[in-house]
Amino acid sequence: MRWVKILGAVAVINVIARLLGFAREVVIGYQYGTTYVADSIITAFTVPNFIYLVVGGAITTAFISVYSKLAESKKQLFINNIWTILLIILSVLTVISIVFAEYFIHLLFSGLSGPSFQLTVHLYQVMAPSSLFLVIGMWLSGLWNIQGYYRLTAFATLVFNGVFLTFGAGLTGLFSTYSYAVGAVAGAFLMAFLLYTKWLKEQRPISFQIGLGPNRNEMWRFMKLALPILLGGATLQFYFLIQRIYASQLEEGIIASLNYASKMTQFPQAILMTSVTTVMYPLLSKAVGDNQNEKVSRIYQKGIRWLFILLVPATAFLMSYAKPIISVIFEYGQFDEQATARTYPLLQWLALSMLPLAMNTYITRFFYAKEQSYLPVFYSMLSVFGINIFIINMYIDQLGVYALAVGTIIATVTNMIFLMITATVKYRFTVGNPWEWSIYVLLASGLIVISKSVVASFDELLMLACGGLLTAVFILVGLRLFK
Repeated sequence: MRWVKILGAVAVINVIARLLGFAREVVIGYQYGTTYVADSIITAFTVPNFIYLVVGGAITTAFISVYSKLAESKKQLFINNIWTILLIILSVLTVISIVFAEYFIHLLFSGLSGPSFQLTVHLYQVMAPSSLFLVIGMWLSGLWNIQGYYRLTAFATLVFNGVFLTFGAGLTGLFSTYSYAVGAVAGAFLMAFLLYTKWLKEQRPISFQIGLGPNRNEMWRFMKLALPILLGGATLQFYFLIQRIYASQLEEGIIASLNYASKMTQFPQAILMTSVTTVMYPLLSKAVGDNQNEKVSRIYQKGIRWLFILLVPATAFLMSYAKPIISVIFEYGQFDEQATARTYPLLQWLALSMLPLAMNTYITRFFYAKEQSYLPVFYSMLSVFGINIFIINMYIDQLGVYALAVGTIIATVTNMIFLMITATVKYRFTVGNPWEWSIYVLLASGLIVISKSVVASFDELLMLACGGLLTAVFILVGLRLFK
């Protein structure tokens, strides 16, 4: 019962934190629409956010894996070593990125020019320290999670998003567009500061210690673990980074439109994916540890079934109701009808990648549980940097920005197929008998698409409410019927 309450509290805090992050995008749209200013704000934060999620996630995951197996006598030294290495490397990289920001931004986003390029460079120079604080904050969150303080770490993320939003929106009059750069640094610093000061009060102090002492082997294990985790866990962020790199070569406002559409697909995917993983991962870990292969296979089937029931109707809803979704949520202030017309078709295309992205994340966990990380990493790298980029380069002249979505869709579906075939051949994991629930999913999705024409004459807000309620009912009934 205690764990149910903890998970419930963490889920609520995480949803609020995500809502604050989403609200930040809405406010940027309100203030700057799809102008080059919005492009610059979004582009400038792309790199710190990428480092936070990818590098911070890999370091934290590898750290927890090694730390949890250490003898008590070695744990504090290991903490000190990682703390020291992170501070030194991240501080040096931060200084370098500030000094050479112009070269760095040009290297990644060569399509930016004129005012957009200069503003992005200046915003990034202010934002760059947020990478240091974000990675430190994520690593400290890992430390606290080992101790069982899940609510504290979830609250720290909420602090980051809350401060980022408050400073960005509230200090625009004082700092103009730089309010978001200041907000990113302030939010990241306060997140890390909260976790660090709390650790000093309740745990042993963390010292600056360069010598590895008896932990040389553990540090080597840590580095060997971090690299495949980094590559495997970065798949989603690599897609977004590549999209923005290519979008920078297109007309003004495309980066902003792509960002708004992406956020609309990320939010339901993250919430629904979390619902599955929160239930499935503990069961998976225990079953693999107990060598219960049949149970692992059943968990695999159930998770895939749930993902289809959750995400296929959600995809149908986003594709059918894309225009009123963008209009109702974003069309205020500087975000006008033209911005909506530019953004909602991207949402329709990107919605098709929700299911394969979630499936890839889910199936990959089974390989990790079996301590087979290299195959999913290879598939991810082949899909992201091979198939995805090949498709984009082939069709960008004809399709423009839509080539970015097509590349993502084809690459993620291919990755999913590779993973499912390998899981079947290597571990005998199958989807079982999918006919009943697949028919239900297709029928529900078809009715959601048809419902759009039925409510087309309604006010946009009422139209969304009807479509959203219908989608929620189909999802809940499906989960109940095929649990």
